[in-house]
Amino acid sequence: MVKRNFLYLFIVVLWTSCSPLKKFSPDDRAWALPEIRAFEKLDLNNNYPEDAILFIGSSSIRLWKTLEEDMAPFPVIQRGYGGAHFRDMVFYTDRILADHSLSMVVCFVANDISGSPKDSTPKEVLRLFKLFVKQVRAKYPNIPIMQIAVTPTQSRWDYWEKINEVNELIEAYCQKTDNLYFIDTVPTYLDAKGQPKPEWFVEDQLHLNQEGYTVWNRIIKAEIERIKKQN
Repeated sequence: MVKRNFLYLFIVVLWTSCSPLKKFSPDDRAWALPEIRAFEKLDLNNNYPEDAILFIGSSSIRLWKTLEEDMAPFPVIQRGYGGAHFRDMVFYTDRILADHSLSMVVCFVANDISGSPKDSTPKEVLRLFKLFVKQVRAKYPNIPIMQIAVTPTQSRWDYWEKINEVNELIEAYCQKTDNLYFIDTVPTYLDAKGQPKPEWFVEDQLHLNQEGYTVWNRIIKAEIERIKKQN
């Protein structure tokens, strides 16, 4: 175990020295530490089933209150934290994955392009996503990794062109990479005029309401079931 952790640390240091991570200050991720430590406390105090599906990412994962029920009979581990970007999550991937016995990782991260001065470009997000995949593969070489598309929302509609470019870049990468899958939810969340459906979101028009989660679950679970049948 010590040898494996040392090897993983060496790989992370090597990636960091020649990756887009160099541009990010420690201050850009310090805010997430309490959430990460909370995950580690859960890992110390709870037993999780073998071959679980780990859901990782931002607040839409964290706020999915019916995740365990919705994904039954598949066992799940819920590891979303509010405001997650790939640019901070990749510093914590190993701590979030821990040493769980996993059959799949499902990821949703939606904040790297939000209108903030610190926004990444679509190509930078793709590079970060590739790094995230490498980090998962260092611990779990053979399990499926599923990436959920960033959902179109009214609150970030002004930035949708760049956000959807992220979707397109990640989807193209998934299509040419073994055991990596892209779950395209975008068409379902747009109306006949190509606008986000406000009735599936809470007041902030960013986070899903219960009906929105019901739709999300239907799409995501169908893809999980499809991939599990293939593996």
